[in-house]
Amino acid sequence: MPSNGNSWRRRARSKTWQLAMAVIGWLVLISFLHYWLNYRQDERTTIRMGYMPVITNLAAPLLDHTTRNTGDYRFKAIKFASFAEMAEALRNGHIEAAFMIAPLAIVLKQQGADVRIVYIGNRHESTLVVHKDLGISGIEDLAGKTLAIPMRYSGHHLAVLDMLQGTAAEGRVKIVEMNPPDMASALATGSLDAYFVGEPFAAQTLLSGDARVLHYVEEIWPHFICNLVIVKQDLIEREREAVRRLVTGAARSGIWARQNPQKAAAVASRYWNQPQEVITYALTTPAARIAYDRFTPRVTEIQALADKMQRFDLVPHNDITALVDDRFARRANLDGVTDLASILPR
Repeated sequence: MPSNGNSWRRRARSKTWQLAMAVIGWLVLISFLHYWLNYRQDERTTIRMGYMPVITNLAAPLLDHTTRNTGDYRFKAIKFASFAEMAEALRNGHIEAAFMIAPLAIVLKQQGADVRIVYIGNRHESTLVVHKDLGISGIEDLAGKTLAIPMRYSGHHLAVLDMLQGTAAEGRVKIVEMNPPDMASALATGSLDAYFVGEPFAAQTLLSGDARVLHYVEEIWPHFICNLVIVKQDLIEREREAVRRLVTGAARSGIWARQNPQKAAAVASRYWNQPQEVITYALTTPAARIAYDRFTPRVTEIQALADKMQRFDLVPHNDITALVDDRFARRANLDGVTDLASILPR
């Protein structure tokens, strides 16, 4: 008859064995889930898209959200704090596509980057706001005031220079570059008197009561191009189908957002870390303001932009040879957009 000590040791070994098997089983399960949730997606082609959180770039979070767990391609949205940082990321291959402020695309091309414009972002989403207490009623009233723009190479800068040219305020406005997320607080605290930017950053001070609208961009520059999408030529050569899907999906996302502004705002809010009500306001005020269907890049528009940049000494010349590739946008099929999943048809 075995001793009580031997019996206890056998039971201890049995429990140890059971515990070991349970641990092994748990590790196998965790490893499987880790593979399923992560490495499984690595089998898809991933296109990393740089973007800034403005409505002209609304396609970026919508594409990311739609392809997070389904689809043949993964379009991953990477938010940047500045366009300059995004440009460097594209140069160095850290991203494959950039939702880029339009004049900067021309600068990159003229600096030797082999990039192509393949899509124009949503238009008419920029607003020039002024501090509510300054009594500013026209561009001439900005003389002696400080006005912020997203960067030197921006359509906002060009528009301001255009408006000031030939007025008494020409050369008398202090124009500063500032990252869009910082503009609202700067105006609220008195560091700025006005700013011109893509929404929803103007909407923040309009809703808070700190600012009022001086101009909606479409009043001074019809069909204004704020941001567009650029990719390197070698991506087109290596992953033509991925570029086609990107452009088609971006175009179709605009159709869906126009039909579902509150749902679009809900998705963007999670990516942009901004209140949904602010984004909804920017998407719907004034009503039907945003132009979602003028997404095809046109050489004439980009050339006019380059001409204006040369006129204001922002670039040494106006050559944009081979910068525009409109093939993907011209062939985008906009039929059958029903829900968010349908923006990327197979």
